[in-house]
Amino acid sequence: MLLGNIPVNVITGFLGAGKTSFIKKLLAQKPEGETWAVLVNEFGEVGLDAALLGSREGLAIREVPGGCICCAAGVPTRVAVAQLLRQAKPSRLLIEPTGLGHPANILKTLMAPEYQGVLSIQRTLCLVDPRNLDDARYTQNDIFNQQLAVADLVLACKADMQAPDFLATLGSYVTDINPGVSVQPFSAKTPVSDTLLTAMMQVSIRAPQLMSAALPRGLFASKPSGTMGLFDEGDGAQTLQLNSQGFIRKPHQAEGIFACGWCFSAQWCFDFDALMAVVQANPSLRLKAVMITPDGILAINRLETELNLAELDDAMDSRIEFIATEPLDWDAIEEALLTSGSPVGQ
Repeated sequence: MLLGNIPVNVITGFLGAGKTSFIKKLLAQKPEGETWAVLVNEFGEVGLDAALLGSREGLAIREVPGGCICCAAGVPTRVAVAQLLRQAKPSRLLIEPTGLGHPANILKTLMAPEYQGVLSIQRTLCLVDPRNLDDARYTQNDIFNQQLAVADLVLACKADMQAPDFLATLGSYVTDINPGVSVQPFSAKTPVSDTLLTAMMQVSIRAPQLMSAALPRGLFASKPSGTMGLFDEGDGAQTLQLNSQGFIRKPHQAEGIFACGWCFSAQWCFDFDALMAVVQANPSLRLKAVMITPDGILAINRLETELNLAELDDAMDSRIEFIATEPLDWDAIEEALLTSGSPVGQ
């Protein structure tokens, strides 16, 4: 039997804002005995966030690739929600749209009549790195501002790296877009505070307003409508068909952004130094990877020049994805990746 009025939080923010890190912190504080579900959308096609979130008891994760979760009536979104609700029967659902998506669309979808009595839309969170307010690539980007416009709570992420007046600066900027919204600090180095946990579990105030004409024109991206029912699960799973060498390349382009990702079978093992040489030789807006090496599972997370490495417990395969503002030499990157690793035993 499905639970009724399942609490839902949409957790949005631009590329590199720290959405996945925040969700990991939330999952670490999940009450014992509860099952939580996470619906993740990534701009690219190979899917990495599920691996970065890791696996644990009482957690179900579903990925929707290619930036399509924010389509107002997207079939992949409805398939994924239906599968999570039926299979996981979660106590809470967390939704992470792509950093390049229009979150108003997913909120509007979740408020459709078919979800009434099934989902309870709680506070929408938007994570922002206040340092980006000095960069016109963000402040003049419609999606960046639209994410702020739909938020019930704005989190000033990476609080341990900010200037002393960062909360006031961000608060002033957000007030012009979304008057009255609460702005709170967050650092991935500390647990999510009880105050923030309590705040995010309140019923959304902003979401019902999305159904009115009060929000800025263009807040909803124009997408074709669909006719899929709430519990029509369909066949939404993405299967990556590897070639005879045991890998696949998946490019993607939208909103003036270019991505290319690779997935390698679990038989592939990569040399750390050679892999890092590929990473360093190819600057990009964003890079994420989960790679099998002789010393363990390596997680790579880079936002422009800010590089972070971590070790994961396990991985089903190796995946790496570059996101850039212009096409990179994907052929050269692929050749370098193939040189940096090989199937075990070859």
